[in-house]
Amino acid sequence: ARMGRTLVELFYDVVSPYSWLGFEVLCRYQHIWNIDLRFRPAFLGGIMQATELFLKGNKPPAMLPKRAEYMLKDIKRMAKYYQVPVQISEDDFQRVLGTRSLGAMRFITAIDMTQPQYLEPLSREFWIRFWSQHEDISQPENILAVARQVGLSSELAQKLLEMISSPAVKNRLKETTEEALKYGAFGMPAVVAHFNGEPHLFFGSDRLELLGNVIGEKWLGPVPS
Repeated sequence: ARMGRTLVELFYDVVSPYSWLGFEVLCRYQHIWNIDLRFRPAFLGGIMQATELFLKGNKPPAMLPKRAEYMLKDIKRMAKYYQVPVQISEDDFQRVLGTRSLGAMRFITAIDMTQPQYLEPLSREFWIRFWSQHEDISQPENILAVARQVGLSSELAQKLLEMISSPAVKNRLKETTEEALKYGAFGMPAVVAHFNGEPHLFFGSDRLELLGNVIGEKWLGPVPS
């Protein structure tokens, strides 16, 4: 972290709408708060699998009908309050459960390893495609379309797409996911603030006010002017 700045790591997966909310708010605060924001693309499937054994049935919230019903309203309200264009409907739960984000998260990881300046816009574009335009981000042609949208050349995008099956990228995503677990993550987004020599884990996009309080920064709402 830069001098005197608090390192804040955001572990996220683009299949998670709450991760998108948290991502956008932290992007807005990265120049307001004295923080060094580090994006850590991880794999939600891996987190759910690893914690399932311990939290007897750490099932995705959408599996419980009442909770799914609540989540639908909750995400709509939060999207409006956070000013993030998440579009959600009932059939999205099936869509999410049926979509593997592994390819997309490996592609984002390859970008992080080779072209980190594209990491923020690329991640955002994946969320837009999946949560606003309801596209299947597991398809290679859609992954390439996302890359082109953020200004990557076709050659580079193709090269990155080939990288997603390489051991280097697979291991990096696995390591990042394991790191999130090591900090105590059981879902996404997982935000880790390194403050006073220790890591502080915050789960969800609605705990950023608390994060500010812990690191001594003022919360100005989800859309600070």
